[in-house]
Amino acid sequence: MSLERFINQQTSSWMSGGGPYSDVVLSTRVRLARNFSDVCFPTVFQFDDAKQIVEQINTATSKKLSLELLKMEDLSPLQKRVLVEKHLISPLLAESSLYGAALISEQEDISIMVNEEDHLRIQCLSSGLQLQETLNEANRIDDMIEESVQYAFDEKRGYLTACPTNVGTGLRASVMIHLPGLVLTRQMNRIIPAISQLGLVVRGIYGEGSEALGNIFQISNQLTLGKSEADIINDLGSVVHELMMREQSARDALVKTSHIQLEDRIFRSFGVLSNCRMVETNEAFQCLSDVRLGIDLGYIQHISKSILNELMILMQPGFLQQYAGGPLRAEERDVRRAALIRERLTMKETN
Repeated sequence: MSLERFINQQTSSWMSGGGPYSDVVLSTRVRLARNFSDVCFPTVFQFDDAKQIVEQINTATSKKLSLELLKMEDLSPLQKRVLVEKHLISPLLAESSLYGAALISEQEDISIMVNEEDHLRIQCLSSGLQLQETLNEANRIDDMIEESVQYAFDEKRGYLTACPTNVGTGLRASVMIHLPGLVLTRQMNRIIPAISQLGLVVRGIYGEGSEALGNIFQISNQLTLGKSEADIINDLGSVVHELMMREQSARDALVKTSHIQLEDRIFRSFGVLSNCRMVETNEAFQCLSDVRLGIDLGYIQHISKSILNELMILMQPGFLQQYAGGPLRAEERDVRRAALIRERLTMKETN
């Protein structure tokens, strides 16, 4: 296993599109925030503290897990960008030069971020909707680490973290969900505030501050204090199931009332992706969303639905520049993105 493998491998196992409810839910992520009891939080610690944490967690995990240690100081800005695009590290960790590190599994379904906002961010990823299963895996890794490390924990407050919103269970669970029906029927603007009132938050494809490209949203819990892990998972799961039902109803309504317009939109987007010579990221995401919807509705039958999962990573600026071997101007990226998408669609059609 090597850095080159993580950078060059196109998709992770959780992007396969084979999980439960994968026609709407792309992936499930569970993240646990943890800190060592005898070391200052990353906001105030020193380099020696950071180095000690990296060494301790690497030793603790090497006994039972096969993880590759990647230190942020050893990575180029482009390499870090690719890892962010693959959801293996956060943008905040990518900005770290000397303190940060990540431990990543070969299947890329486990990623332990070290010295980000907290000492540890244990992250597990699964395809489709698998909240309880993903939480179980994260807890298994958490328990294993705790055999060698003493966490900062308070009997009343729970796990202590750098950000008050993570105090308690330290659990952030999120679901990446594709909602073109609700967007096209203009329901998302009133759904998002309603979700927020339930203690959940709706974000874009790369979390806080990012856009909902291609009608893909992240739904996650907002607070971790005062709720058990089971409550957080159940509440999120209930909202996601409600969203899935509403999305299906919206799709059914579009097929019933706007069949020709919907089919025209889908095949126009397919035509753009199949023939364009230049395409920007936002337009590519929107066209891919339309094509994915066409696949789910049965309008397009010769393309696998995993195409959205695959291409939403491959067409990102970091990946395009990694394959090019260096920096590209925006126009050059648009040309390479179009060529890549045409090539992939041709391969899917041939297969």
